[in-house]
Amino acid sequence: MALYAIGDTHLSLGVDKPMDVFGGSWKGYVDKLRAGFECVAADDTVVLCGDLSWGMSLEGAQKDFAFLNALPGRKLMLKGNHDYWWNTASKMNRFFAEQGFDRLHILHNNCYEYGEYALCGTRGWFYEESGDQKVFKRELIRLEASLKAAGDRKKLCFLHYPPCYQGYTCQEILDLLEQYSVERCYYGHLHGGSHRLAVEGMRGKVEYHLVSADYVGFTPQKICE
Repeated sequence: MALYAIGDTHLSLGVDKPMDVFGGSWKGYVDKLRAGFECVAADDTVVLCGDLSWGMSLEGAQKDFAFLNALPGRKLMLKGNHDYWWNTASKMNRFFAEQGFDRLHILHNNCYEYGEYALCGTRGWFYEESGDQKVFKRELIRLEASLKAAGDRKKLCFLHYPPCYQGYTCQEILDLLEQYSVERCYYGHLHGGSHRLAVEGMRGKVEYHLVSADYVGFTPQKICE
């Protein structure tokens, strides 16, 4: 059983907002995602690091969920800044159960076990939203709740927003990752020319990796097995 991560699938099978309009690597991206998941086995786990669907509601994102559910592996989903369909965990879990989406699970105020690791995560924070400190504080609370739920297990963290990149640092999140001895952190959000700003590798005691779909060739990145 292997563990993978990928973010920013930006699916729009139920709404008219395809990423193909941006051209470049996004052209034919749905087919690229389907092909990219061929490396994933049925008993593997894939963490989806936010910005998964352009749907404005659970119903509006239903076709995108069906696409993701049909891909191989158990999927752990966390919120991105464009996931407007996101709702309470109880409503999302009930909707998934009603639709038979048995491979989709929510990573939110909780963690999941994977071998010797605990998989933790939340949306995170970004300088673009620095004016709303209430949202920022809630994200810190959610991240710490997830890390606390892991107990003494080794920890991997998954975020949508990068906690740091060239010219920007969210020190409060970096401090939490260090405080709870997170080994590695995987994040998305950065696209196109912003890829060059990504922090990859060790920073302090944590190893960081960008896994935005267009950065990783629309192929989930293997973390361990």
